[in-house]
Amino acid sequence: MPWYFRLLLVVLLAMFLVLQYRLWVGQGSLAEVFRLQQQIEDQQQQLVQMKERNARLRAEVESLKTGLEAVEARARSDLGMIKEGETFYQVIEPEPAAKP
Repeated sequence: MPWYFRLLLVVLLAMFLVLQYRLWVGQGSLAEVFRLQQQIEDQQQQLVQMKERNARLRAEVESLKTGLEAVEARARSDLGMIKEGETFYQVIEPEPAAKP
């Protein structure tokens, strides 16, 4: 076998190895594609969660704009307000006994 065939074989083998390296490890490799697909799936899940949260907030804002019941409930829970004529009772639970 002449020397130039051997040289051609070595060059082709080197090119094959370089291409295999890029396929498995380098930029645009299968590992990178898999990682990017995982990021896309994670971001799509976050997007769905954010859309649901936005819908809940939008409904709450609309409820606060139109209904007095929602405002009253919010004032009672967040600010501890009571209606006129109501009696406020505060229940204080005893602290657990200290261990000796």
